[in-house]
Amino acid sequence: MIPLLDVGLGSFNSAFLSQRDSNVVSLLEEEDLTSFTFDGLKRRLCLHQETLSRILERLEKEGIVQKEVDGYKVRSRIKRVKLDPMGPREGNVPLLQTYLPSNVNVFRLVANLKGKWFGSLRWFGLSESSEGATLKWVTEDSGIQINARIEDSTLTIEAKFLRENNLNSALSASYQLMGHISTLCSGSTPVKHVSFFGGADVFLMPA
Repeated sequence: MIPLLDVGLGSFNSAFLSQRDSNVVSLLEEEDLTSFTFDGLKRRLCLHQETLSRILERLEKEGIVQKEVDGYKVRSRIKRVKLDPMGPREGNVPLLQTYLPSNVNVFRLVANLKGKWFGSLRWFGLSESSEGATLKWVTEDSGIQINARIEDSTLTIEAKFLRENNLNSALSASYQLMGHISTLCSGSTPVKHVSFFGGADVFLMPA
């Protein structure tokens, strides 16, 4: 059992989380998620369906998550749950970057991408802040997480290698995602410039 630090949780039913409960909460905090799906979290953590269902039921009773029609919402109460660090965090590897057309409605773009599957990518969840939004997918084999970060008019697609360090697979998945985004944007104007990251170099391709 992992004890919670004393931060005035007061109305919590218990001052303890199981190891698996702790792993779920730690991941939600690490990914800074505002919403996620059951299948996405199950794939991301490789947990059995019944195990994850029980964990989420406990977290919902504690007011940490809230079940909704299209998945789960992470409630602000999670900010009050302070856990000891669970280990080093996996870094994101930038794959490509592009500028979105100025007439693209970013809110509509996010809404059209949220919850969608593309090729090997399965929807995981969404992170939102004052800087922008990050949409997250996990590959079908749970090996790679692909993030699409939108800040102002800039789109950055990144990979997080979970159980395999296969750059080719990550690039293939990112191209599938980029292709769909380009299709959504094509009703306005084509995506203008795309930067492909290779090692320490950035290669800018004109339209």
